[in-house]
Amino acid sequence: MTWTEAQSYCRANYTDLASVRNMAENQKIQDLVPAGGTAWIGLSRDSWKWSDGSDSTFSFWEAGEPNGNNEACVVARFNSFGRWWDVPCEGKYPFICYYSPLPKQELKLFKLKVKKSSSVDLDDPAVLENMLLTIKQKLKGLDENIQVNWKKQPDGKVFYKEKKTKEEEKTKEEEKTKDEL
Repeated sequence: MTWTEAQSYCRANYTDLASVRNMAENQKIQDLVPAGGTAWIGLSRDSWKWSDGSDSTFSFWEAGEPNGNNEACVVARFNSFGRWWDVPCEGKYPFICYYSPLPKQELKLFKLKVKKSSSVDLDDPAVLENMLLTIKQKLKGLDENIQVNWKKQPDGKVFYKEKKTKEEEKTKEEEKTKDEL
């Protein structure tokens, strides 16, 4: 496959083309490729960045490489100890993908009780957005990966009027009776 085809395949089936951040990782790739083999890695001449967009701080170029010659993609050649060569991206080579499982996400649900003012419409998207923004600001700094969203009820509403318990109804009736006397 070409470098672009390999990148697309890796992104669709794994995480991305392999990034090599140190000599130990280069050795791991060398262990996967048959002796004397060549394989695409995720480095390209887009300011020499890795396919995942991160900067390249480690390099293992063959002497005289990168040489420019309209060669914007990189292979590791394992007949030269896994040293890197820049080559045309249209070349056809085997490739190495990596898989990075997504970090485990934890879902926490919180029940929010709101005392509603008669002038506030809790179904108004602007009101909901403003409330959500306030909550996010209060949580700011706890963890950069926190996401806060409303959980909508089956009827599409976020808030619902809480049903009173029998005890609350009895208390309300007693208060009403006292007021009438």
